[in-house]
Amino acid sequence: MLAYINEEARRETLATGYAGYCSRSRRALRKKGMTSGNVQIIRGISIDCDRGAVIFKVGQKGGAACRTGHRSCFFTHVGSNGEICTDGDIVFDPRQVCGDREEK
Repeated sequence: MLAYINEEARRETLATGYAGYCSRSRRALRKKGMTSGNVQIIRGISIDCDRGAVIFKVGQKGGAACRTGHRSCFFTHVGSNGEICTDGDIVFDPRQVCGDREEK
């Protein structure tokens, strides 16, 4: 998945060992998996050379990182004809797990 962090999310992640992100739409700290139980346990953190990007290496608990129920948020791709295609199995029903946050 791709997400954003700020100073608060960085501190929370380092303090707890669980991935915390900055929700730009909610303007608040979001603890990954808080609703679904699909938390991300930090296994390592890498920072790029100009310290503008961070990669969290995680252990994914619960089998899915995406709020749509897919294992990965990157289940959509562009096919050879330019068409948008989706693939990948849905691990959980987002309506049952995420309530009003399911895929729209």
